Amino acid sequence: MAESDGNSAKRPTIYDLAEIAGTSPSAVSSILNGTWKKRRISEKLAERVSRIAAEQGYAVNLQASLLRRERSRIIGMIVPKYDNRYFGAIAEQFEIMARARGLFPVITCTQRDPDLEFEAARELISYQAECLIVTGATDPDRIGEFCAAAGVRAINLDLPGSNAPSIVSDNFTGARDLTALILSRMERDFGEIRPLWFIGGRSKDHNTAERLRGFRAAHRQIGLSVLPDQIIMPGYSPHKAIAAMATKTLADRSGLFVNSTITLEGVIHWLNEQRHGSGDIRLGCFDWDPFAALLPQNVGMTEQNVPAMLETTFELVETPPTGNVRIEIPCILREISPAAITR
Repeated sequence: MAESDGNSAKRPTIYDLAEIAGTSPSAVSSILNGTWKKRRISEKLAERVSRIAAEQGYAVNLQASLLRRERSRIIGMIVPKYDNRYFGAIAEQFEIMARARGLFPVITCTQRDPDLEFEAARELISYQAECLIVTGATDPDRIGEFCAAAGVRAINLDLPGSNAPSIVSDNFTGARDLTALILSRMERDFGEIRPLWFIGGRSKDHNTAERLRGFRAAHRQIGLSVLPDQIIMPGYSPHKAIAAMATKTLADRSGLFVNSTITLEGVIHWLNEQRHGSGDIRLGCFDWDPFAALLPQNVGMTEQNVPAMLETTFELVETPPTGNVRIEIPCILREISPAAITR
C-alpha cells in the first residue's frame, strides 16, 4: 500500500500497516493493543509499527479491542463541578496520578445532578472502566449498587456511601478549628465574641452536617449557643447564598463561617451590596483559594488535603480493603495574618 497523502477517505487497516512494515497482521495487532511483549516481538519492530500507524493516521477501535483484552486499564471518575478549585484540583491530580500508574483516566462532570451521575457511571462501565471513583455524588449508594451488579469496583471520594469504601476529609475537626480561629480573631480585633453565622451547604449533605457539628462544638467550648436563625443552608450556589442572606440583617462586627468557596462568591457580593466595610466583618471559609485569601475580611481557610486523599484512593484501587471502610483525611488550617486585614 502506498503511503497516504492525508487526502484519502479510506481508513488504513492493520493489514495495510502490516504490508508497509513487512510483518504479519497479528504482530501489528499485538503491538497496537499492547500485548507484543508477551509474544516476544522485538522492541525495534514495535517502534516501527507504532511510527507507521501514527503516520498513516490509524486509530484503534477502542471498544473492539477492549473485548479482546484481559484488562482495559481504564479508571473512571465523576466530579460534580469543574469551576471550583477543590474539584478542579482533584480532577487534574487524579489524571496525573492515574497515568503514572499505567492507567487511563476518564473524567466526566455531572453538575450535582443525581440522574446525570448515574448515567455517567453507566457509560463509564460500558467502556470497560475497571474502577469508578465517585466524587461528591449526591446519591453514591445508587451508583455503588449498580457498580456491584456490574462487577466493577467503586470508591467514594469527598462524600461517603454505605456500600463502597469512602475517602473523605475530616470535616468535623476542620470546621471546629476554623470556627475557633474566627472567634478568637473577633475577640482580638473587636474585644468581644458573639456567635457566628453559618452560611452555605445542604442540610442532608454529610459534609455540611459534619462541618455544622464542628461549628457548634467550637461555640460550646467557649460557652456560646448558636441560634437556629444563624444557620443558613440554601445550597452551594452563589445566587442562592445572595437570596438567602437578603432576608437577614447582619450587624456590624459580625463573624461568618462560609461553607465553600462557591458560596463565598455570593457572600462577598452580598456584603459589597450592603456596603459592609472590610473592618467590621470577620469571616473564614471551608476550602482554600489563594485569591480568596486576599479578601480583607478573611481570617482563615480550611484546605482539604487533595494529594493525601488521592494517594489513599489509589492505595485502595491497588489493594482493595476488606469491607466498606471510611477513611478521614485531616484538613490543613491556613490562618491569614492579622496584618493582611485593613480595619
